[in-house]
Amino acid sequence: MWIEFGREICGDLSTAQTREWLVTNSIGGYASGTVAGLLTRRYHGLLVAALNPPLGRTLLLTKLDEVAVYADRSYALHTNRWADGIVDPHGYRQMESFTLEGTIPTWRFACGDALVEKRIWMQQGANTTYVRYTLSRATQPLTLTLKALVNYRDYHGDTQNHGGEMNIEPCVREVALTEHRGICVTANPNAQPLYLLSDCASAIPAHEWYYNFDLAIERYRGLGDREDHLHAATFEVILNLGESLTFVASTESQPNLDGAAALKLRHAQEQKLTNLWKLNQPETSNHSQNRPTWIERLVLAADQFIVDRPVPDVPNGKTIIAGYHWFGDWGRDTMIALPGLTIATERPEIARSILRTFAKYVDKGMLPNRFPDAGEVPEYNTVDATLWYFEAIRSYYDATADDDLLEELFPVLADIIDWHCRGTRYNIHLDASDGLLYAGEAGVQLTWMDAKVDDWVVTPRIGKPIEVNALWYCALRSMAKFARQLGKPYKEYEAIADRTLAKFSRFWNPDTGYCYDVLDSPAGDDASLRPNQLFAVSLPGIGAKGYAPLLTPIQQRGVVDTCGRQLLTSYGLRSLAPSHPQYQGHYGGNQLQRDGAYHQGTTWGWLLGSFVLAHLQVYGDRTQARKFLEPIGHHLLAHGLGTCSEIFDGDAPMTPRGCIAQAWTVAEVLRAWVAIERA
Repeated sequence: MWIEFGREICGDLSTAQTREWLVTNSIGGYASGTVAGLLTRRYHGLLVAALNPPLGRTLLLTKLDEVAVYADRSYALHTNRWADGIVDPHGYRQMESFTLEGTIPTWRFACGDALVEKRIWMQQGANTTYVRYTLSRATQPLTLTLKALVNYRDYHGDTQNHGGEMNIEPCVREVALTEHRGICVTANPNAQPLYLLSDCASAIPAHEWYYNFDLAIERYRGLGDREDHLHAATFEVILNLGESLTFVASTESQPNLDGAAALKLRHAQEQKLTNLWKLNQPETSNHSQNRPTWIERLVLAADQFIVDRPVPDVPNGKTIIAGYHWFGDWGRDTMIALPGLTIATERPEIARSILRTFAKYVDKGMLPNRFPDAGEVPEYNTVDATLWYFEAIRSYYDATADDDLLEELFPVLADIIDWHCRGTRYNIHLDASDGLLYAGEAGVQLTWMDAKVDDWVVTPRIGKPIEVNALWYCALRSMAKFARQLGKPYKEYEAIADRTLAKFSRFWNPDTGYCYDVLDSPAGDDASLRPNQLFAVSLPGIGAKGYAPLLTPIQQRGVVDTCGRQLLTSYGLRSLAPSHPQYQGHYGGNQLQRDGAYHQGTTWGWLLGSFVLAHLQVYGDRTQARKFLEPIGHHLLAHGLGTCSEIFDGDAPMTPRGCIAQAWTVAEVLRAWVAIERA
């Protein structure tokens, strides 16, 4: 399950700076950087703490600038690029290899005949990062010096020309009669203190601003491309062969400094996750031979998105971070990702907690779209998040037959259906004339194609979007099933679903051989070729083994074939056909340019799962279905290592863009793979 690079990657800065690693702490915090050790984003840092879990993410420790002195020679192990474009020093040249051990990034630096190993991980449930150095090969002692560069800002922000004062004080920990020295950094009187400690190094406080670090990816994104960080302390230790230094950055004053024990615990936690998954997979020789190791990697990647969100009555509440680095927990993303991240990975108890947590936030029959980073008032501008909630519950119930949870949530679900029938926010209502769900008003984005720049809604999709109505149909059928199971009235839900089914044929466009994307929009029926129609084929409840299908077999094949020929890429589906005059095949530039392309041709990884399962539904060919997923295995070696990106260019070679790790991409690939194996 390891990912490993040698000097062919590590020694090439142009390549090594594009490979990014990520470790997380299960409460919303993270550490992330590049294989090269070079900062390229404002979001990079060794401790980005969730001060108001799972949000309130704040950059505290940016990086460690390391220098090794061995046999009277100095070796810089760190790499910096400055605003004038100069790279100094070139620590990446000392890298003999980089390995991703589970989710733990590991470097090996060669200094003559000495070899220094470096590992980074986080304590689960705490804003605590470990960086451990081990001298694994040497013929004499090696002196290791670490300069700790700190900050204190919102993770979306930047620090320029700061020059401000932070309070830096020495602190001493005594463990087993041994003094452990470090420092405490307090940015301002109201700031969360940051503790920088080690198990064996001396610590000398400092206060020197380093100016103009270059941030190349931010420049590509049309944002500020330079930043300043404060050198807060220098740690120094002499290591003999086989000895280690553990450096700890934490918001806790008394973190565990036993690096060996902390590392062992982290390995055990990851092994438990993969063992749980493997124990529940088909064990025939044929299945075992066909199961690639990269699928197991995604089980660990899935865990990185699951975080705590305690609420009244659900103190152990959970939620899902939509993507790293910059997304929080979104209702839509959480419900789409839930089956793949929890049910497919054999962790239904996590799914149960998430479903109960989000039930507390339902208001006027709607699930929140997102929870803002600042403030506690959720935003409800979504028509589909609530409908995906039904799909998530259906997936959970099919796996567990948990009648207790069904009984608990049923009143919430019944209220949701009632609100949608009589009308709720943003003109979301059931059209009694055709049984289809209408949504939208000027200036508001409600579907997953939700880009908006100032007052410009790029893809408004006002009217009756096809995937929304496919989800509405499935929600009604699920409600009828749930009501029957609980001995409650169910015929009204079946009657509404029957009306939706009867008129869903309106979506079929015989002139094009595929479906309209939106009906009854202000400009009429929208015939743009988009991937949303796939959900009318792929949603798990629809088809021979479930509810009556929304499309005829010929229509289903037309949808799959058309989307396959014009929208499918190696890593997902384009959001708009290249033949459309508004198609944009490249994602980049400032916010206006990026958001203008976001759903106008950009490839989305999460749609691959829907396409694969629609293809399986139509053709019944498991071998071909698996082949569509194989390129993802190669993708895990680029961008976010061991995980799946949010988006890709629509044009070849489909360069990964956006978040380096996206929950619903990982989830849908996992869900599709498991569904194929069990078909």
